[in-house]
Amino acid sequence: MKATPPTAAQLEYLVAAVDAGSWTDAAEQIGVSPSAFTQAMAELEKRLGVVLFDKVGRKRVPTLDALTATEHARRILAELGSLDRWAAMTRDGEVGTIRAGMIDTAAVHHFGDALVRFRTLHPELSVRLTVRPSTELFEELRRGDLDVVVAVAPEKTDGIRTRPVVIEPLNIYAPPNVQPGDPHTWGPWVGFPQGSRTRSLIDQSLRRRGAQYEVVAESSQPSVLREMVRIGMGWTVLVPADAEREPHALRPALAQPLAERTLVLGQPEDRPPSPALERFVAMLVSEATIDQDPR
Repeated sequence: MKATPPTAAQLEYLVAAVDAGSWTDAAEQIGVSPSAFTQAMAELEKRLGVVLFDKVGRKRVPTLDALTATEHARRILAELGSLDRWAAMTRDGEVGTIRAGMIDTAAVHHFGDALVRFRTLHPELSVRLTVRPSTELFEELRRGDLDVVVAVAPEKTDGIRTRPVVIEPLNIYAPPNVQPGDPHTWGPWVGFPQGSRTRSLIDQSLRRRGAQYEVVAESSQPSVLREMVRIGMGWTVLVPADAEREPHALRPALAQPLAERTLVLGQPEDRPPSPALERFVAMLVSEATIDQDPR
């Protein structure tokens, strides 16, 4: 027959009995009656199937087995205490793992400083950041591989709760020494890959202007597109934070942006956030450039 494991309380009684030197003193330290303490120790010996104390006169003296059992009890109680502290910190959002995804502009320009500051203020929280294009991030969010994303607003938000956090202008950039002229003369273009949400916004906006969006080179990296423009491979449309960085900053071809794109903070509707994730999201919202006040 399988023995019943001792309870944490019984292990505490054993440690108290060995440390106090007498069961009476141990019972007083724990705050129970001597009879309740005696019953608990008898139950512990029964569960372990080991004699823990010998009666010498009116005293109970721990056996060698009791001393060995006490060493185990101390380790177990220490681990239980550690578990309890971890659980309390997890409930308070002080420990845990956050799987965040961002497009490169969000990770570097809009929330980079905040991410570093968050890790400094909450060293017990593990923030694992994935930087990918928006479409891929929302796919990972739906699969459950990410907890929160900051990316270009998707066309479909089924199963995802979103809130806008940043509005970015999209400017047209021409190769050096090229004048914009009429829209039908613009191009050729270097742009984001097919399926990119930003590419769709650019395509629609250019066609409304009467420009043909003929893409001759693709990259998901804004820095690569910027360099392609600089060497004369084609025109592009980027946010200023990506295009107008030194060295080799580009200058907008037009005074006004072609369009705007909205970055949203996305979370799955069917998974309640952990306290740690709630703390992380609150930080992102506090850094948002769009007013989050619902009034």
